[in-house]
Amino acid sequence: MTQLTADQLVYETTASAVQEKRKLRRHFRRFDIFFYLICTVVTLDTVGAIASNGAQGFTWLVFLGVFFLLPYALSIAELGSAFPQEGGPYVWTRLAFGRPLAAVNSVIYWISNPIWVGGSLTIVSFAAIEEFFGTVSGPWKYVYAVAFIWFTIGAAIVSLQYGKWVPTAGGWARGVLVTFFAATVIAYAAKHGVHGFGAHAFSPSYALFIAVVPVLIFNYAGMEVPSAAGEEMTNPQRDVPFSVLWSGGATMLSYGIPILLILIVLPASQVSGLTGFLDAIKAVFTIYGGHVAANGTATLTGAGLILGRAVAVVFIFALASAGTTWIMGADRAEAIASVDGGGPRILGRFSARFGTPAGMNVCSGVVATILMIAAFQITGANSSRYFEAVLGLTISTTTISYLFIFPALIKLRYSRPDVKRPYRVPGGMAGAWICTVFPTLWALVATVFLLWPGLGVNWFGAGGNPNSSLAALSFSNQRLQYELTQFVPLAIIVLLGVIFYVLGGRARQQEVEEPLAAALIPAGEGSSAAEAQAPEPSPPETAGGGSP
Repeated sequence: MTQLTADQLVYETTASAVQEKRKLRRHFRRFDIFFYLICTVVTLDTVGAIASNGAQGFTWLVFLGVFFLLPYALSIAELGSAFPQEGGPYVWTRLAFGRPLAAVNSVIYWISNPIWVGGSLTIVSFAAIEEFFGTVSGPWKYVYAVAFIWFTIGAAIVSLQYGKWVPTAGGWARGVLVTFFAATVIAYAAKHGVHGFGAHAFSPSYALFIAVVPVLIFNYAGMEVPSAAGEEMTNPQRDVPFSVLWSGGATMLSYGIPILLILIVLPASQVSGLTGFLDAIKAVFTIYGGHVAANGTATLTGAGLILGRAVAVVFIFALASAGTTWIMGADRAEAIASVDGGGPRILGRFSARFGTPAGMNVCSGVVATILMIAAFQITGANSSRYFEAVLGLTISTTTISYLFIFPALIKLRYSRPDVKRPYRVPGGMAGAWICTVFPTLWALVATVFLLWPGLGVNWFGAGGNPNSSLAALSFSNQRLQYELTQFVPLAIIVLLGVIFYVLGGRARQQEVEEPLAAALIPAGEGSSAAEAQAPEPSPPETAGGGSP
């Protein structure tokens, strides 16, 4: 057996990181991780966006489930169990490619979440209010949006011992919502018949491929999020692979069933990206009370209205719980990056009372609130345009960060070969390469198509207009305006990442060595992660090694 070298056994971090991680508590069990993943990946806010593309959307959903979600899940199962340090995606990227790149990438990964919460999540939940409770205007619109955003932040701030029940409840809420919707569609079809479509409707086309792939990639994103709390898990080596792989199958069903049912109930021409799922719910709930007009507009009355409003509340909670899980994970990753010398030290402080990065959570809440108010003002409350522009930016920042997270699997196979891997991607190095290349390739494809909608139309002999992709995004013939909504914020975010790294210089002056295997030692319930780690780190002045 090859003797392990010191370089392979240690993880070079900072004294600040070691100090902050002593505040962590292990409360994250297999049951919690599984429902956390369901809540993270199955967000429901983009179901309408996929269904609006017709049956082809379902075809590409299944295709990417096999060629993106499966290899993605396998790679995260290995990374999350072999390197279960707090900070997850940031740590993997840092070990693989060094601190500077990981620090900038962590900012990109983190900031996509307050953009998402303050953007598409808030606007979809607001649409649910207006669909089932009536129009909300004036200051009340902002009051609701602020309340929605800060619910997700508050749930992230409290101790994980209690905060984890929000995603658990959110996971159950998704199951109840999808099941009740499916049963209602069956009842509606028995009474009124269905819209229906032929087998040819599932035939794929390039034009639709470039429109739907970015949204589908985003739908399947989030498998790595629980690993940001790796040192708060009771047994990550056992629980991460189990939870990731089982939740992957549940995710495909949770998206596939409602999308297929929406297409059965409504023609694609009547399904909008913003309210498609809500429109379908409203239409089928007329069997409990209400009617559908000749133009397809549904009106609920009596029991139909009561049930519709109840489902709307469950739907809004499902959205809020998704925001909570992403904020919990991304904020932890950025907090660890900050105390590891990749950002301002103050943003990495964990609450001694809650064991959570409360300062980072508040920062996310402030960013989300500012973006929400600015977007409402800039777009004139044009919900559709706001939704599409913010969703595009959210997805692109997520997929750009994945371009450096996914390759960490194969890089660490070569650079840290002797680190114990409780779970390995099947197929040896060939399997590892496949599970690296496929997810990375799809993340690159999604990024390119988001930044330049319509790219490649007419390249392969098929007819079409690249600018028609802009019309679908509510930016008809406004290429420059759309591109500015994407490239300007991205440039600012990258610059922010560089600034964060510069501000982390002081923390980098106090480097210490922490055993890589330390986080692999399970801790008892309620004990701190630091107590489970073996030797104390060397004092800053005697610590060996530099940042990779």
